[in-house]
Amino acid sequence: MRKNNNIFKMVLAAMFLAIAYVLPFFTGQIPQIGAMLCPMHIPVLLCGFLCGWPWGLTVGFIAPLLRSAVLGMPPFFPTAVCMAFELATYGAVTGLIYKCFPKKKSVLSIVFLYASLIIAMVAGRLVWGTAMLVCTGIKGGSFGTAAFLAGAVTNAIPGIVLQIVLVPVVVLLLERAMRSGENGK
Repeated sequence: MRKNNNIFKMVLAAMFLAIAYVLPFFTGQIPQIGAMLCPMHIPVLLCGFLCGWPWGLTVGFIAPLLRSAVLGMPPFFPTAVCMAFELATYGAVTGLIYKCFPKKKSVLSIVFLYASLIIAMVAGRLVWGTAMLVCTGIKGGSFGTAAFLAGAVTNAIPGIVLQIVLVPVVVLLLERAMRSGENGK
């Protein structure tokens, strides 16, 4: 049974990687807020919640680098490199923290889900800021507090709101579907 569970997680992680690859095509059609919606973040967060931290970390790290290598977007350095560390953090932190909380059906489970999500979002943005500081320093540039706040918070507000609204709902629905699928066997 454990082998089947690992295969299921691998297939699910591959699906989330594919979604992370394709989703920016749809949001890119809205130039004013397309990038602000942070389209690659959602599948990575979902992967961390549903597949666990190793898969979330892997999908998060690969997604922006793969898109950059194949499509040239996001630009490889520093954008895709910094996003790789940010998204890897999202996937790993959601998986690690959510695993620690009990999974009983209650109001607390929703609180735990939101706590995991918000902690992962803060950690990911801090890692992104650190990576940008290092990468821009390597290029001979500077990356200050104003640039961090603009990139991590101000410009990302639509994406942050979308993640806070959408991710918990999708996680709860997919967990319910997975549980009913297990019970139906």
